[in-house]
Amino acid sequence: QVQLVESGGGLVQPGESLRLSCAASGSAFSIGAMGWYRQAPGKQRELAASITSSNRTNYADSVKGRFTISRDNAKKTVYLQMNSLKPEDTAVYYCNADLYFGSSYTRIPYWGQGTQVTVSS
Repeated sequence: QVQLVESGGGLVQPGESLRLSCAASGSAFSIGAMGWYRQAPGKQRELAASITSSNRTNYADSVKGRFTISRDNAKKTVYLQMNSLKPEDTAVYYCNADLYFGSSYTRIPYWGQGTQVTVSS
């Protein structure tokens, strides 16, 4: 069964750091772009950061200079290093990945279950 499994969320104080991980389980697929989205209470889900298969990255303006996205293709894992966290970073963080299956290279987007990040003093 193919799934994305996230880890690394938690409760931290402003200015501290967290590292999120998201691993794709299963086989018989290749991985394209991966990303981290977040959804705060009462708000729409938004893109925090993304990374292509060639390691091109993109960040929301609100996290530029503080968050770093990276990937390890051998481990089928994407990471989000979050530094200088602010209360407004509080949200559920979701991993997303484009997985490609079969000889037809069918693209199917997958989502993780979400991990809570809370920044509070």
